Order: sequence, then structure tokens, then C-alpha cells
Amino acid sequence: ESNSSVTNIMSLESKQIATIRTLAADVVQKANSGHPGAPMGMAAMAHVLWGEVMKYSPKNPDWMGKDRFVLSNGHSCALQYLMMYLTGYDSVGMDDLKKFRVCRSRTPGHPERHATKGIEVSTGPLGQGISNAVGLAIAESHVAATYNKPDFKVFNNFTYVLCGDGCMQEGVASEACSLAGHLKLGKLIVLYDDNNITIDGDTDLSFTEDVGKRFEAYGWQVLEVKDANHDTEAIKAAIVLAKQETEKPTIIKCKTVIGFGSSKEGTHGVHGAPLGEDDIAQVKEKFGFDSKQKFFVPEEVLSAYRGKIDEGKKMVAEYEKMYSKYEAKYAKEAAEIKRRFAQKLPEGWEDVLPTYKPGDKALATRSLSGKVLNALANIMPELVGGSADLTPSNKTALGCTVDYQSTSPQGRYIRFGVREHGMGAIGNGLHAYGGIVPFTATFLTFIEYMFPAVRLAALSGHKHIFIMTHDSLGIGEDGPTHQPIEQVNIVRATPNVLMFRPADGNETSGAYKVAMEQEDTPSVLALSRQNLPQLAGTSIEGVSKGAYTIVEEKDPDAILIATGSEVALCVEAAKLLEGKFSIVSMPCAKLFDEQPIEYRRKVLPFKTPIIAVEMAAASGWYEYANHAIVMRTFGVSGKGSHCMDYFGFTPKKIAGSIKEWLGNAGKEMKSHGFAVAAQFEEPAKRNLHYVEYI
Repeated sequence: ESNSSVTNIMSLESKQIATIRTLAADVVQKANSGHPGAPMGMAAMAHVLWGEVMKYSPKNPDWMGKDRFVLSNGHSCALQYLMMYLTGYDSVGMDDLKKFRVCRSRTPGHPERHATKGIEVSTGPLGQGISNAVGLAIAESHVAATYNKPDFKVFNNFTYVLCGDGCMQEGVASEACSLAGHLKLGKLIVLYDDNNITIDGDTDLSFTEDVGKRFEAYGWQVLEVKDANHDTEAIKAAIVLAKQETEKPTIIKCKTVIGFGSSKEGTHGVHGAPLGEDDIAQVKEKFGFDSKQKFFVPEEVLSAYRGKIDEGKKMVAEYEKMYSKYEAKYAKEAAEIKRRFAQKLPEGWEDVLPTYKPGDKALATRSLSGKVLNALANIMPELVGGSADLTPSNKTALGCTVDYQSTSPQGRYIRFGVREHGMGAIGNGLHAYGGIVPFTATFLTFIEYMFPAVRLAALSGHKHIFIMTHDSLGIGEDGPTHQPIEQVNIVRATPNVLMFRPADGNETSGAYKVAMEQEDTPSVLALSRQNLPQLAGTSIEGVSKGAYTIVEEKDPDAILIATGSEVALCVEAAKLLEGKFSIVSMPCAKLFDEQPIEYRRKVLPFKTPIIAVEMAAASGWYEYANHAIVMRTFGVSGKGSHCMDYFGFTPKKIAGSIKEWLGNAGKEMKSHGFAVAAQFEEPAKRNLHYVEYI
């Protein structure tokens, strides 16, 4: 697997690049699955980055001072894995390369942040990685402006990206890169694998724009390497120019041939399928290797790359020496950095959470959210985020800081513009950098614009708070295009996301408390536009249980379970009904699912009819209830109260629906004991680390 029997005379650098190409072909062939073309085409770029340019330590992948690297075209991850192996990362050995795409291996089919130590962000859905990188670059500039001193550069790294034509076509990349240009992120350097091939074939089929002119219009520096298959000096020179330009991010158009060396090079035939044994044999012969040797790494190649281990250790030692001096001189700042990057919360932070009592002023939960967010932001400098051009509506403005702009990178409020998808992906990058808890905001309906980023936050374990206001029919006049129906359930169905729909001020504070306590789980807060009363029986603590009883009756005729604004409607509806009705608020179904079965049976006891009320789709409610008063259609434009009345969401109409059901279907169901799934299911387990890797 590692010897020096190369049959022709090549420079060390040529051997290194040839090794990357042949090893990539072997890795994909062994898996009989994957993408060999891009790794072979980008081999020279990868060699320059890992071999000469990037600042990193293979044995200390969490080193705070490292450069950040993102493989945005995640399908080419064989390249990243083999570079991690060659340079000595503990997380990827030769056996791991041979297990590429094997179930439960540490070399999955696309980079996964939690699966392989040293991967910054999970990529694969194209455009996400380059957009994450914008967040990484924002984070670096922000913490540098916050903590660096004239005599100490604690934060001083570049963010490097490899991406391809697919990323250039995705809308999320356009959103994020447009903002990056506006923000003048000079430490963001993108190497664009400009090979003119996608899965369908040549880019002439669908992608003929001038990418360089587009990025110039965004405010980027655009450079070009005409032969990135061979010309490593030109690649290095371009990166030098990129690092010298401090007022603009840089994209380097690197002209390559996909599948370089293959008999199918330059075609889509090498994009998403193994080369085949015969083609690999001729590739190896072309580069002077023994065609019969598999996973062959010349000794001198491995030795050269493994030199990065000692080089990295030396950089870390020098950094730690510098940081010790910084810590001695700036103890307060150093302690805060340590706390933030360890994901620890400030002592006594819960004490600032607002509490409310019945009779306090009725407020929309979006307004209550703004109060909690500002209270926390005052004591938590790690809270950094913003809105997609809806700050006045989302109530997310921070009074304790200025806007983050190129002239004020110490600012903590980001004006994302009307770029929901880019915003979500950038937020994930902010968290991936370390030391930051991002929040991003828009209307709940528009979470669908950014849902791939929400999903990747969940899959990657990003502690990202998504603040989604205007959560129901109650938004009124904007009508069905803006009134969310299915969105609540889409989020609830997504693994490792907490979906909160608080009923009042106490529950809004409780939702933030749980969200801030997470380490690797994102949270979505669905918040009302309309004012809601402060209810008796609600509490910050109750939210952590997911669902709890706020009005308790002995031997009730039925239990009414609701979320958000509908909880208050149920309280009033119960007053209009004959009989006794307990009221359960369920701010977070997923947290309730995680409670012991005894607790769930106490909240939702046997032999008692349970009726759910929510201005959203029915999906999921029949796990908890025998009947659900929900939305079966889209909404309608009109005054919010009129819309709610039209669809039956007033105390009077809810009471009428309950009475009718109890007198008809409810009677028949009584003989079956009103059993629901939540009374029997074992506690759910929310665990990002659900795979036992081999």
C-alpha cells in the first residue's frame, strides 16, 4: 500500500497529484459507487491546498486557529477523505478509504460533519457548502473584530472552498455569494472547478452564463487559472492574489478536465459512476504506476504529506504560546472565548428570562420573542443573527449591538436581505465556526424557501434557532400564500429538530430556554402575529416536558390539547361547554414524545376522550388525540379574526365542534376506551449520533 516502485521518473509534486488521481479512482471503484471525475480533475487544486496553502493540524482538527475548508461539491468527497488520509488525520485511515460508502463507515457518500472528524460542514445538496462558507467567513471576521487586539491576532484564518458547476447553478449559492460581496468578505476564497460538465452532459445544455461577470457584479475579485490540471504555480499565484485582496471575496475559475487521465475524461461518463477496471489500469499506466496495484501510495508521497503532522503540531504550539500571553493580558476576553467555544452558557443566564402572570398585557408571541431574544443577547455575545428583510415583523432587532457590516464587523445583527435560503445556510456556517449561536428569522410559511438548510442543520447538529413568525390563519389579510398550514408538521416530522409553538409569554421564555440548552439540535419557534393573553397555569418549566396540563379537572368529560394561539381559544371554549374539560398545552410534541410513559399517561390518561385543536394540518395529531379540529384546506385573505371565524377557530365554534363530536363519533369511540398511541409508545430518543460507525 505504500512503497516507492514507480516505473518512471516524475517530480515529487507530479507523483503526489498522480497519486490523488489514481487513489480516487480506486476508492470509487472499490465501492462500485461514487464520483471519480471531480476528484481526478481537482487533484492539483487539492494538492496545493492541503500540501502548501492551508493552515491546519491533522492531529488537532478542532484547533481554533485553523483555516476552514469546505468541499461544496460534496459528491467528490473521495477527494477530501483521501487528502485527510494522506496528511494523517486519525479519522480516515486506509481501511476507511476501502470502506467508502459502506453502511456505517466513516467515509459516507457525502461529507457528514458528525461522522468524520475534521469535516467542517455536511455537504452534498449543491450550493449549501459555499453558502455555509459565507457564514464561516462572517464568523471569522466577527470574532476577530470582537476579540483581536493590536498585539494579538487570536482569530486570523481564511475560508477555502472547492465547488463545481452545480453549486454555481443553485439559487442558494447566488443568495449567499451576493451577500458575501456586499459584506466584503476578503478572507473567503473559492476555487471553482470549471470543467463544463454536469450529470446530464456538457454545460452548454443549460448553463451558458458568464460566471466571472456574475461574480464581478456581486462585488467579488475574479481570477482565472487556464490549466488547473497541471499548473500548480498558477494556482498558488492566484491564491496569493486572493489573500492580498482584503476588501473582496475571491473566486478563482480553475479550468480542469473532469476525470483527467481516464479514457472518458471530459465527459459526463466520469461524473457519477466508477471508471471500470480496464480504464483504471490505463490511468495508472499513463501516470507511471503499476496497473495491478490497488490503493497504491508511493512511500515518498506519503512521507511528504505526513510532514503536515509535525508542521501542524508546530503551528498549534506557536498558537497556544501566543494565546497564553493573550490570556494573561486579556483574561476577561480569553475566558469568554473559552466559554463560547466550549458551548457553555453564562452563569445564571436563566434569570433574565421574562415571566408573566394572568392579567399582564396581551402580546403576540413574536413580540414576546423579541423581548426574550434581547434579554439573552444582553448577556450572551454568542447570539448572532438576523432576518430576511422582515426585522420589524419578526421583532428580532437587537438593542445591544449594531448591524454587522463590512465597516462594523463587531456587530451582531445581520441584514440578510430577501434571501431566506442563503440566510439559513449562512447561519449553519456561523455555528460550524464555533463560539456562535445563530438565529435566523422570516415568516413561518417561508421556512419552505430555506428548508434544505433547516434539514442540514438537523442532520449536522447545528445549534441554530429559526425564529418563524406569522404562524397561522391569524396573520389575516396576506391570505393563503402567507398563511402556514403544512409547515408545522413538516418541521415536526424532521428528525433532530425541536418545533415550538408557545401559547404565551411564559411558554415563549420556556421555548428559548430549551433551545439554548441544546448542544446539537436546532430549534424552530413558530410565533403569532396576533396578541394572545397571558394564561393561568403556563410555565417556563412546563415547556421542557413538551406538553403539560394547564387546566386540570378531576374525571373530565374530555381533554382539550392545543398549541400556540389555540390554547387560549380552548380555555375559552371550555367555559362555553357543559361539563368538565382539562386543557393541555403542547408547545413541543417531540419533547413530549421523549417523556416517560407514566408522565404521558398522566397528561393524556386512559378512558378519556382527547380532542386536539390546531390551525394547521392534521398530520401527527392522531398519535395524541381521538379527534382533531384542524385545517383541511388552505386559508383565505381577510381580517385575521374573520379568517379564524370562517374556518371555525373561535371559542364558540370550537365548543360547538367539541359538543357535536362528543355526541356522535365520541360516543361510539367510548366503548374502545379512547386509546391513543402516546399512551403506549416507549419514550422517543433524539440522538444525532445514532450510527455506530465501524
